[in-house]
Amino acid sequence: MQRREFIKSGAIAAGAMAVPNILRAQGSKARVRMGFIGVGNRGTQLMHIFMKNPLVEVTALCDIYEPYLKRDESAYDPKFFEWGLKGRIPSFHRKDGSLKPQEAALATRIKAGTCRLYKDYKALLADPEVDAVCIATPDHWHAIMTIDAIKAGKDVYCEKPLTATVAEGRAMVNAQKNSRQIVAVGLNRRGNDAYRELKKAIDTGKFGTFRTGRAARVSNIFPNGIGKCPPCDPPKGMDWDAWLGPRAYRPYKYTTAPYYFRWHVDFSSQVGNWGVHYLDAMRWMMDERAPCAVTAVGGKYYTGDRSDAEIPDTMFCLYEFASGKAMEFNVFEGGRSNPIRQGELELASGDATVFADQRGWQILPSKGKEFNNPLNPFEPQKYVFKEALLDDGSAESSTRNVIGDFLDRCVDRNPAVLCTLEEGHRSTCFAHLANIAYKLGRRLEWDADAERFVNCDEANKLLHYQYRDGYRLG
Repeated sequence: MQRREFIKSGAIAAGAMAVPNILRAQGSKARVRMGFIGVGNRGTQLMHIFMKNPLVEVTALCDIYEPYLKRDESAYDPKFFEWGLKGRIPSFHRKDGSLKPQEAALATRIKAGTCRLYKDYKALLADPEVDAVCIATPDHWHAIMTIDAIKAGKDVYCEKPLTATVAEGRAMVNAQKNSRQIVAVGLNRRGNDAYRELKKAIDTGKFGTFRTGRAARVSNIFPNGIGKCPPCDPPKGMDWDAWLGPRAYRPYKYTTAPYYFRWHVDFSSQVGNWGVHYLDAMRWMMDERAPCAVTAVGGKYYTGDRSDAEIPDTMFCLYEFASGKAMEFNVFEGGRSNPIRQGELELASGDATVFADQRGWQILPSKGKEFNNPLNPFEPQKYVFKEALLDDGSAESSTRNVIGDFLDRCVDRNPAVLCTLEEGHRSTCFAHLANIAYKLGRRLEWDADAERFVNCDEANKLLHYQYRDGYRLG
């Protein structure tokens, strides 16, 4: 479709709010000119997946760490490796020393000047050759950058977890409502074939109403966790003040950036990092929007004071729903076994139990009932993912599908992406509510419409925080 035909169709009227100039004459194909903000570990992974889509043309990169921006592994601070960060910072080369295909293509574009490099994300947003952006910075930057991108007329793909506070999420949703921009959230199980097939099976009603769900993040950081690092100068080429952004100033530590920030309460949590994936999948399967009450307990049971980590290494989070359902998410970083018999989450009705992950699922009849003991109404059901998996057992196609859907929506201007801002915000709120309940040590009741706690004024004060001078939301 030619741009003049697209305008004529009525999708963009003269004087309307900004819509990216995506549908440019490129032979017979549209192209989405992408800018990437935050091109470290996850940002590079996402960029490589984006680049596999024929719709994508990479026109700009932005990062506050110069070696990431210039794609120069030789300039990495050697202390990154002393602090166990190998595998947590991007590698641009194959094992044989050659550039990965996406990096080779990127190097060609950078050399030709068709992919521009920016240290300031606002300069990237001002670039007329950028239609859409992928934001993969640390979580505390997501809201400000997304809202600024929407105002600049850019479509946005924002990595999870979407926000650092409940108030940020609602501000992002409102900003999109007042625009014509397409915004998608990288909760990748929304694009996973196994989960999408499971949702179809559940929605038949054949297996009863699933009233409970549970999942856990299990790892082993015993005994020293992320370790302890004294305050020190930031790595050469890193703008530490820009990295901190709206958060209060703190001295640099290798146990904060570039990877360990999610063990610090100012920047994220493991409920936010991992929990949002499982919580999003469970509430999707169970048709729940938000809890009516939240309880969370835990502590640093395994690492104690041997680590700079501020978040608990063990956490039990319980979510109650007005519909008479409940969900549980646990953090187990002490090396214990996974409490889920198989897969990553478990759902239960009176008639069936589901075990699921990105590789597939099983629906099993419940055990014989204690009293009436009726016959089980169905045979076990099973779905096996039909594509090759990544080394960690996940499916790249999950993220690829969410990204591909986002790009298609950028072209056809249909805002119904696989994971909308509203859905991403609601799922991310589960993490925020649990962290607040843990901090205050009490059961909190939640009004999902007002997005306020109804039984604790102190908790309402934690729905947002005071940004540093020079930063604002919206």
